[in-house]
Amino acid sequence: MGLANWARGDRTDCVPASCLALNGVALLAGVAAIALIASPASAQQAKPAQDQQAEQAKPKEEKAADGATLLDKILILSRTGETAIQSLASVSHVDQEQLDRRMATTPNDVFFGVPGITMQSDARRVASSVNIRGLQDFGRVQVIVDGARQDFQRSGHGTQSTFYIDPELLKSADVVRGPVANTYGSGAIGGVVFFETKDAADFLRDGETWAASATARYETNGKGWTTSASGAYRMNENWDVLGNIVYRDYGNYKDGGGNTVNGSGFDVLSGLIKTTIRPTENSELKLGWNGTSDNWQEVSSGVPAYDVGLKQNTFTARYNITDDAKSWLDLHINASYGKTSLNQTSLIPLNRYDPSTGGAITVPAGSVSAYDMGTLSLDIWNTSRFETGALAHELTYGGDWVSDDVKNVGPSGSDSFYTPSGKRRVSGAYVQDKISWEWLEVVAGLRYDSYSLKSDANDTSGDRLSPRITVGISPFESAGLEGLQFYTTYAEGYRSPSITETLISGLHPAGVVFPFLPNPNLKPETGKTWEAGVNYKTNGVFQPDDALRIKAAYFHNDVDDYIGLNDDVGVGNNGCPYLPGLPPIWVPGGYYIPTCAQYQNYANAKIQGFEFESVYEAAWGFAGLSASVTNGHTVSYAGVREDLSTIPSSQVSAQLGFRFLEDKLTVGGEVQYNGKPKGNAIARDYTLVNAFASYQATDNLKIDFRADNLFDVKYVNPLNGSTTSPIYEPGVTLKLAATMRFGG
Repeated sequence: MGLANWARGDRTDCVPASCLALNGVALLAGVAAIALIASPASAQQAKPAQDQQAEQAKPKEEKAADGATLLDKILILSRTGETAIQSLASVSHVDQEQLDRRMATTPNDVFFGVPGITMQSDARRVASSVNIRGLQDFGRVQVIVDGARQDFQRSGHGTQSTFYIDPELLKSADVVRGPVANTYGSGAIGGVVFFETKDAADFLRDGETWAASATARYETNGKGWTTSASGAYRMNENWDVLGNIVYRDYGNYKDGGGNTVNGSGFDVLSGLIKTTIRPTENSELKLGWNGTSDNWQEVSSGVPAYDVGLKQNTFTARYNITDDAKSWLDLHINASYGKTSLNQTSLIPLNRYDPSTGGAITVPAGSVSAYDMGTLSLDIWNTSRFETGALAHELTYGGDWVSDDVKNVGPSGSDSFYTPSGKRRVSGAYVQDKISWEWLEVVAGLRYDSYSLKSDANDTSGDRLSPRITVGISPFESAGLEGLQFYTTYAEGYRSPSITETLISGLHPAGVVFPFLPNPNLKPETGKTWEAGVNYKTNGVFQPDDALRIKAAYFHNDVDDYIGLNDDVGVGNNGCPYLPGLPPIWVPGGYYIPTCAQYQNYANAKIQGFEFESVYEAAWGFAGLSASVTNGHTVSYAGVREDLSTIPSSQVSAQLGFRFLEDKLTVGGEVQYNGKPKGNAIARDYTLVNAFASYQATDNLKIDFRADNLFDVKYVNPLNGSTTSPIYEPGVTLKLAATMRFGG
């Protein structure tokens, strides 16, 4: 069923619950549209208290209205101090209010309704992989937490590149879609996600020296409990510290059909310590640690097969010095070290093949596979602001360096075989000039990348220059149109092969025996994106304190030398051997096939799509509408066209919220339609309806409620839909939380 038919209501095959959900889409979208053209006469005019601090950080031109103050938050990852609406790129910002409203259990919940980004986690909800515009895994999307890259990767049948951060520790999340993000590090041909954790300044109120809070939350689906405690202390005006600890204990959830999804339960203990020191009036040093200890089970053939325990510790140091009297100085230095250790312990004896000989073996219960990665990174940049005649310049220049050291061990025939050990070094340097003149804005940049990858058996390296050029115009000065801006961009990105793609070697350990071949001759992927977009901002649409923000973009991304797994390498090709004496191997379901698998630059990927995001904010409430449509395929060097398995659902999302009782009470709802991507045999169209409410009972007591998937829809994330056993997402889930706060 196409989006056009859905919009007309031409659906005759839905069951009553799904019909009601689709009607909910139309109803909420209609109400949102009405909200944009008429505000309630009873609208409260008071400014939300949480906006006061945000206003202090806003550019002066963004302080015209309360709604504008709320919407236009500085992007944490911006290197030129931009807000989302000011950026000539497809970017989105999720702030603290939105995070609170979503009551996120895992990072999967953080980006509900944000166009162009989808999260994948299988049933292992604590481990998330990010998909931006149909690209994911092996560093195609760069995930950064407080300036620290999250490069951990464990291969298998499912997600590859995963990261771990508890949403309770976050104050914001920024998304940059496409390779325009190449100033943030090498490899991000899909884009960048930047998570910023909480600071003491976000927690302490004016005049407070200390504050503490405790949160308790219960979720009905999985009988999940979350407890969180935070504390902050201000030593003096130049030094403060924040600590936060979170514990989650969740059982297996039930899908929309009432079936228990084995392996979806988990328990997590996470923590954060962060201090901010201001050595001078113009400088700031942030030192931080965040860590997590996660435990869950993984299922094989429907029964628990592994206990998994993960420990992650990340240490960050960020220093910046900005002097308004020295326009050439806006220096930032970020350094970080992260260590992730994952142990996988088998719960049952497992029938396997020896990855060296192919002989049948048994991996005994209690066997442990260990996956360790250490990531050390350094990122330095400076922005100089100056003028040449009538032109204003923001010249940003810098460099970055990242080292990944991977050490994985396990018993013969274990899953650790899929993720080989090795070392990878990636570095780069760039220069970017943002030039402004009246109605014209031009961003021109150039990045140089190099990499080296080493193991006991192979070494490989490479380098490349990647350009970016963006032109934006604001052609109108008349009232109502002065905030309309058009832009077009061409940008390139460069992703070096990962350790797994380059070095994997040995025999497939289970089910079917065949060799994996290393490929030290892999070429890096090159993403080449054209994008055309529109930004629109206006304040005082219907009343003095409201604001409207709209961003829309069409993109076309060509990824040259796309790397994928070719599992049909014939004997004699690329060193693929024939292994005599193996067939038949009498392990249930097992046999030897005379072929090999190898990661290869087998095709070019072509991905195009459209994204739309709008938010209307007023004292009485808020409304939003967003949409994203992504299509993509590969064309092999032999001319064969195939649909990309990593293309997410097309989405249309609407939200509407109202504020009452002088902003103490907020209630609202969300509706999201998801259309199945092409070529996905398991995914189906589905619609989700959510509701939320928040009540600030006193200055120190807050109650939050949320209902997800109200109509108990049974659905599959298409990114999990290519598996033989589809993993269904949670059914109806009710969440209730209470937060007590103290300060003095």
